[in-house]
Formats: sequence, C-alpha cells, structure tokens
Amino acid sequence: MALPGRRPKGSPFRKYDGPSGPSSERLAFPQVRRPFRAVVRRARPDAPEKTSSNDPRRPLPTGLNAMSSVHLQTLRDLLPPGRLSEDAASRAAFESDGLTAFRCRPLAVVIPQNETEVVQTVRWCDQHAVPFVARGSGTSLSGGSMPVSDGIVISLNRLRQIIKVDPDNRIAVVQPGVINLQVSAAAARHGLYYAPDPSSQKICTIGGNIAFNSGGAHCLKYGMTSNHVIGIRAVTASGEIVSFGGESLESVGPDFTGLFCGSEGLFGVALEITLRLLPKPECFHTVLVGYRSLRAAGDAVSAVIDSGLLPGAMEIMEALAIEAAEAATQCGYPKGAAAVLIVELEGPREKIDAEKKQLESIIAATDAFETVVAADDHQRAGIWAGRKSAFSAVGKLSPDFLVQDGVVPRKRLGDALEAIEGFSKDSGLRVANVFHAGDGNLHPLILFDDSVDGELERAETLAGKILDLCVQMGGSITGEHGVGMEKREFLPKMYDEPTMELMHRLRAAFDPQTIANPGKMFPGAEAPALSSHGLHPLEKAGVISRE
Repeated sequence: MALPGRRPKGSPFRKYDGPSGPSSERLAFPQVRRPFRAVVRRARPDAPEKTSSNDPRRPLPTGLNAMSSVHLQTLRDLLPPGRLSEDAASRAAFESDGLTAFRCRPLAVVIPQNETEVVQTVRWCDQHAVPFVARGSGTSLSGGSMPVSDGIVISLNRLRQIIKVDPDNRIAVVQPGVINLQVSAAAARHGLYYAPDPSSQKICTIGGNIAFNSGGAHCLKYGMTSNHVIGIRAVTASGEIVSFGGESLESVGPDFTGLFCGSEGLFGVALEITLRLLPKPECFHTVLVGYRSLRAAGDAVSAVIDSGLLPGAMEIMEALAIEAAEAATQCGYPKGAAAVLIVELEGPREKIDAEKKQLESIIAATDAFETVVAADDHQRAGIWAGRKSAFSAVGKLSPDFLVQDGVVPRKRLGDALEAIEGFSKDSGLRVANVFHAGDGNLHPLILFDDSVDGELERAETLAGKILDLCVQMGGSITGEHGVGMEKREFLPKMYDEPTMELMHRLRAAFDPQTIANPGKMFPGAEAPALSSHGLHPLEKAGVISRE
C-alpha cells in the first residue's frame, strides 16, 4: 500500500520514498508544523496530479489491483447519491491531517450520513480488500488519520448527533463525529461536563479521541479518554457489528471498551459511544508560578504531588513558549521567567479552601520568584489562554518546528528537561518546552528553518534523541498523540518481539486483512510478514494469507 509522501524542499510537501525506498530508516518523523504555508499550499484542488509511488493508479504490493472507477461504481451504487467522491478536489481535502508535512491523496472519499452507510462501506471494503481510513476532523499530530493512495477515506463528520444526555445516570450517548467540547456544552444545563480536554477540543471529535486515547491538561486528575468511555458499539474491519460495555459503569468479561481506546483505528470504526459525565466543579483555584530554571519548575511539580495534593492540572511552559504566548495573548506571564508552572485546584469550595493553603506553603518552599493567583474567572481564562495558544504562537518565532510527544516518570522531569536543554545546545537548535507536567507528558517544540540545508535533518535527529531519552528513563514514546505513522519505527524500542507479535495477533482478530488504517502503529511495511518480525502467527497457522 502506498504510504504518504514528504514534501520536497521549496514545495508544500517533502518527497518520501516509502518503506522500501532509500529513506526507509527515516520513516518515523516528528511533526513539521507549518500553520499557514502547508494548509494554503495543499488547498489547491486544481493542482495537476503526478504519477509517483503514491499515485492511486499504482498496483498494490500486496497482490491487490488498484481500484478503478468501474470497481468503485459498485460502492457508488450501494450508497445514496452524493456520498462517494473521487474527483481531485474532494480527495485533496483529505490528503493530510495534523502532521502537515505529509500528504497522500486517497483513491476516493465516502461521507456517510448515518451508521448504516458506514457499515455498508466497511463491508464493501472487506469484500473487495480495499484499505480504508476512518477520520473525523483530521487533527492527529502523529499522522494517524493519513490515507493511503490505494484506499478510501470514510469521513465521519456528519455522524454528529448527541443521541442523549442522561443526567440521572451521568452519561451521554454520542456518535463519533461529535466535537469534544459540544458534549460538555450539552451537559452543562444539567450541571455536568465531559472531563477529557485535549488542546484541540474545539474541533476534535469523540471518535478521534477514542482512537488515540486523548488526554488534555486535566488528565492528571481525571485520566484519559479510556477512563470516561463506558460503552462502544462499533463495526470491525471485517464488517461485524459488536458492542462493548454499555450504560452501566460495570461490565462483564475482558475490557474490550478500554482495548478499543487507543487502537488508532486498527480495529474498525466506532458507531456509538457512551461517555461518563462528571459534576462541574464548584470552584477553581488557579496559580501561575514563575521560576528562574526549568529544573526548579520540574522539581516543584514533584513537591506538589509528593505532598498528597492532586491538582486538576499542572502545566509547564519554558522561556521560548512564554515569549510566544505573551506576544499572542498578552496573558501577563512573569517577565524574565525561564519557566512558568500553572497549577489548578478544583472541587468543593470547603475542600479547595484547605488545599490552596497547603499549595501556598509548598510553592513558598520552592525557588519561585513570582506567584500570581487568579482573582476571578477572567484572570483564570487569561492564564489558560496563554497555555492553550502556545503551539500556534510558537509558529511566529520560527519558520518551522517539530512537535514531539513523549513521557517520562514524574520524578525524572528535572533530569529530562536538563538533558533536552543539552541536546538543544549540541544541535544548535532552539527548543520550546510546553507540557502536561503532572503526568510527565512532554511536548518539546523544536524550532528550525527548512530552507537552511541540514536543519530539518538536525531537528529530526534531536527529536529522535528525545524519544530515546523517554524510553531510557522508563517512559513512553507517546502520551496522547499516538504512534500513528510518525513514531512506528520507535515501537520496538518499548516492546519485545513476543509482545509485538501479540499486538499483531490481536489486530488480526479484528482485521484479518489489515485494511483498517494501514501503515500506522507497527514498524516497517504494514504487513507483519514484511516487518522484522517475520510471518504473522495466523499466517503460519494458515488462517490468513497475503495472496
């Protein structure tokens, strides 16, 4: 299957030779953020298509023949008029996601209006062995919703119904295309809200949140998406409709609901999701603390957690990110700070009144040089506006930057930040650190200029060192962005061969033909038989075949 290409220097995308080409050792690329150039340049539906290794007319290496319009006509006949598009403009709109340095035009795009049409499309793909990628808003920062040229995109944005909000049982039942923030908006009239709050919550969908097990600033206290999904009805890649969990907080048997969360679309497509809602906190206590060093800010995080306090959120931004955020939002962050720490307590007023005194004494014992306590909701919103705008604001400091997403144990935060600072100096590239400090989820932004020869390569090398550091410290290569296509070559650094084989076998149970979101998560070529792990166990047993 043709995987996404990289854009060439001086054009909107850099060419990539694919898993068997000369650049295969550089398959796992950190994100190249071009907030304006990438989006504007790729929005050219009239651009001529060139025949290349990513051309939809190229034969599939797995033995499948590229689908022609004649073959697609059977799918068109299956669906109501207007659901299937194969013109260049429609396909160009789905050729990339949040990993904007990569693009690949799919063979066609299906935009179903209801779950019946989703199921029909998936079953057609299974019948004809056609790869498919289900996606919502396309905000994946790891290339997790990138299409392949030999397959189709199933856009779920029109499945956006909030089926019900049940305040008595504190649940909401939604379709996968519902926007994250809309769940809280619908629940607000009942004094409830949906806790997971990724930075893209104004546009990202619940289906995408499930695929990547998204978190957000408040995951320290409330956990990830998987902690708030209690039921999923889905269609597997082989076309079977299955139900996991339900409206009860308790379920019987293996936790398939939790397993589906974070599966990155490899198991199939969620059709209906039951979410757990929480009562809105009675009050908030938000504190902004300035430090002269990143190490001091990192150590302060450990001090707060060691005290027994469990804040709703703990975020750190360092000097470059502070500079960018202040320029963008005038949020009033401390001047001259090497790092700022945002701590937010939330809950019943009586409880928060006691906890804020404890927090005050802890902060006073650290090396803080300035502390600001939000006096009202307006000031609280200003503090958070700076943090929420950090990624986009950094784009004004540099022509290009890479975004990474690794995790280290909280106790090693100070060590990790010092090591990254050393990597930055050695590479000659600036790094802006913005991250969820409470759970050690780092988001280093590596600044570079792609027009300068060698800078992109140095940035990629630096990003790889950061991921290696996370693994060496006992952490993870991803906290919430997922593996996607970006970091799949790093996965064996976390798991041994038997564990990787087990993952392949699990995937085969849901998707025997490996047609659901191909080219993601697993290293090397999509098929286990073409990876470093040899034949898939189910192939050895004769259960599945690549012919």
